[in-house]
Amino acid sequence: MSEPNPLFGMTSCDWLEAVLSSLNDGVFCVDHQWKIILFNQAAQDITGVSRRQAIGKECCNVLRSNICDHACALRYTMETGKPVVNLAVTITNAREEKVPISISTSLLKNSSGDVVGGVESFRDLRLVEQLRRELEARHTFQDIISGSPKMRHLFDMIPVIADSDSTVLITGESGTGKGLVAKAIHFSSPREDGPFITVNCSAMPETLLESELFGYKAGAFTDARRDKPGRFAAAEGGTLFLDEIGDIPLSIQMKLLRVIQEKVYEPLGGTKSVNADVRILSATNKNLEQLVKEERFRMDLYYRINVIRLELPPLSQRSGDIPMLVNHFIARFSSIKGKDIDGIVPDALNILMHHDYPGNVRELENIIEHAFVLCPGGMIRTDHLPEYLQPKIVPPESGALQLLRQYEKELILEVLRRNQWSRERAARELGIHKTTLFRKIQKLELQLPKKDGRSKR
Repeated sequence: MSEPNPLFGMTSCDWLEAVLSSLNDGVFCVDHQWKIILFNQAAQDITGVSRRQAIGKECCNVLRSNICDHACALRYTMETGKPVVNLAVTITNAREEKVPISISTSLLKNSSGDVVGGVESFRDLRLVEQLRRELEARHTFQDIISGSPKMRHLFDMIPVIADSDSTVLITGESGTGKGLVAKAIHFSSPREDGPFITVNCSAMPETLLESELFGYKAGAFTDARRDKPGRFAAAEGGTLFLDEIGDIPLSIQMKLLRVIQEKVYEPLGGTKSVNADVRILSATNKNLEQLVKEERFRMDLYYRINVIRLELPPLSQRSGDIPMLVNHFIARFSSIKGKDIDGIVPDALNILMHHDYPGNVRELENIIEHAFVLCPGGMIRTDHLPEYLQPKIVPPESGALQLLRQYEKELILEVLRRNQWSRERAARELGIHKTTLFRKIQKLELQLPKKDGRSKR
């Protein structure tokens, strides 16, 4: 029984109850059967479950966390002795609302140092989540997400550029979002109610690209049995986005130049000019200035499409955008795929933060989609990331000798496995005596099956 404090007449249990009730963080304790034995006031407020309802119940039935079934943090701590600190998860409260929280866990020990249960504290992140969404909203223009100064400057420019009808050249590495910028310009412009038509100039052969752009008349070539309008006709009153314009053949560049200058063109096989009320936006990941020097791109066309130029930085130069983009893709794929994924664990996010992204934002999007396929629910972990992002097992010591030792271990294990773990047959294949193989197994600390094939011939 607890002894009363001589100053205040309070028992140690009273003191504990008073301290825990003063905390803003929820705290609960469980015994070895995962039954809740303590539940403070903040835990009641966050979960909506009263202390009376919680005490004696298994914690998974009270918190209903998205990690309870397959990755319980408290179970991990009680099985390994290692604490979990500030892990972001989601619980379902008594009103069936999803509540984001961060949890920390530790062991519960008695005065003798014996483990008698576990302790979990958790913090309500709803306000933090609301502030995060508001911050992301301020860093979003149309579907473009960024908080970098260069991209923020681009966000400020888009409405001004959109009000004009001038041609715009968008440059940047593949996957940086040039198509999104083109869409943002169109849907912020007076042409927003008109069509937005995209043509990938690198995806079509020369003859097909010309007919796709300008259309053709019946009889223009074999199998042309009827008139077919092209992409310029489809974009009438709207915007035509020429992606990868650096790949457009020289033979078509002159016709494109005429459309930009005179606002007219002739379909293949046609004799009459057609008016084109179309705004042209273009994009490339190539150095057009160099192509002009090499006479692979017309200088007059280059200057016509380059009235306004927007350059998109690679993702490696705006790594601060990665967390926002990850959250955006998680939310989008959750909606599309109908899977309950609530976020990403810090270790996995740390890997994404330090990747160099040769494929830029498109690569990050593919990484998150890959993780969605492997993640059963809850939080994306490191093992859900693509193999090339998995942490590499580095030998504890460096140098050629250590690498040679590792190679020797792998070779011996492979030969043993191939010979059903028969040391005699493995030694014969390796060209060494079986006692030499035995010494190597001991020296390299190889773990072999208890039942092997030594007796087999």
